[in-house]
Amino acid sequence: MRRENSAESEPVPSKTSEVSVTGKSTPPTQDPQRLLFTPPIDIFGTEEGLVLRADLPGVSIEGLELQIEDNKLTLFGRVKSKIPEQSKLLHQEYQVGDFYRSFILSDELDYDRISAKMTHGVLEITLPRIPRAQPRKIHVQSD
Repeated sequence: MRRENSAESEPVPSKTSEVSVTGKSTPPTQDPQRLLFTPPIDIFGTEEGLVLRADLPGVSIEGLELQIEDNKLTLFGRVKSKIPEQSKLLHQEYQVGDFYRSFILSDELDYDRISAKMTHGVLEITLPRIPRAQPRKIHVQSD
C-alpha cells in the first residue's frame, strides 16, 4: 500500500492549462504526520470542458466530500475496511483509510456548473468550460 505525507509530496505537472494536478496528499489544516493515500485519477479534455475520474472502490457517497473554494477543487473522504466477520486478512492491496486530493482550476471553467456522480466505485466529476460569447453583429446608432 503506497501512502504519502506532505513532506514527501512533489507537484506532478499536468498536461493541460485548465487544471493543475499536485501530488499533495495532506490537507494544509491537518497534522502533516497523518498518512493519507492519494486515489488514482484520470483527467480527460472534451469540447465542453474536463472530466476527472477517481477510482474509489468501497467509498460510499456519505464517506466522500467535494469542495470548491476560490479556484481549488478538493476531494477527501474515507474508505472503510470491509473484512468479513470470522475472517483474517492474509494479503491486502486494496487501499483503506483516509484520502485527499486537490486540484487548482483555471478561470476558464464554470465552477457553478461542476457536477459529480458515483457509479460502481468510480467518481466522475464534470467541469464545464465557461461558454464563449457567440459572434454577433452590433448595430451602430446615429444621433
